[in-house]
Amino acid sequence: MKRDMYDWKHRIIDSPERRAIPIMTHPGITLTGHTVLDAVTNAQCHFEAVKTVAERYPTSAATMIMDLSAEAEAFGAVVRFDEQETPSVVSRTVDSADSVANLRIPGSREGRLAQRLAALTLAMQYVTDRPVFAECIGPLSLAGRLFGVADIMTALFEDPDTILMLLRKCTQFLTECCKDSKSAGANGVIIAEPVAGMLPLNLCTEFSSNFIGEIVRSVQDEQFIVILHNCGETDQLVPSMVGTGASSLHFGNRCTITDALASIPPDILVMGNVDPVGVLKMGTPADVRRETYALLEQTARYRNYVLSSGCDVAPQTPLENIDAFFAALEDFNRKNSKAAPEK
Repeated sequence: MKRDMYDWKHRIIDSPERRAIPIMTHPGITLTGHTVLDAVTNAQCHFEAVKTVAERYPTSAATMIMDLSAEAEAFGAVVRFDEQETPSVVSRTVDSADSVANLRIPGSREGRLAQRLAALTLAMQYVTDRPVFAECIGPLSLAGRLFGVADIMTALFEDPDTILMLLRKCTQFLTECCKDSKSAGANGVIIAEPVAGMLPLNLCTEFSSNFIGEIVRSVQDEQFIVILHNCGETDQLVPSMVGTGASSLHFGNRCTITDALASIPPDILVMGNVDPVGVLKMGTPADVRRETYALLEQTARYRNYVLSSGCDVAPQTPLENIDAFFAALEDFNRKNSKAAPEK
């Protein structure tokens, strides 16, 4: 459904209530009785999970599965699948300047990407009461899966030209993927760039944010926004992330989110960052409720804050913990209904 996403963003900022947009599809997989493998390989199963989450939980947007292996698989990477775990890349695809130069840029609908796009198309037909955000991996994180994360960290210093060549190919490909999502009607895309969290500020800008910025300039407009997600060590990277021009920034639980909020312009949505494993998956409902409420209190003065998970809600996260997350939000909004946060 077409909607003015800049208006949507400012209505969230102007609202006296806190909103929640967890990156969350796996609870829907549990509720529909499918496996993770079903959802990452079958568009109908993926869609049913998104639909079920939208029906059960009062999220301010729906999100598709965060599967950071599909794009690498399209490039030829070997991927390991498991019935109940997110797929993972298990071997390098390129290892030298020559192999990068010869690397074919795949079509944006090759392999499982076609299923992901089909699931998004179905979601856009059904979920019409809130925005729907597509998902894709970031250029550096894709390059890391193709070159090997440890190896790319070394190559950034020893052979930066090769990595820049690879990043240009990844960015060209991911831009087309985002354009496909936009054409399918998505209201935005969450670009997951966790590998950038391993870099100092200057290298993050050179090898990640500059390329993210290219994607942002190619696809972001009033009807399609970019949400940049980084679940790495981001405390020192906020200026670089802001510099991408992304309409929203999404932080993992290793970020001190109040410090990030203090330095981010008030017209950029800031999302995060309840620990998806230590709290949401492994904690008790009481733990989840307490930690979520504490985070809402810590961020209460910032109008541009949106409650979220620190990363994709993990497979097999107990449903009662997700219920507790939203119960804390409801409690907070009820108790603070007359308060107007300021920045």
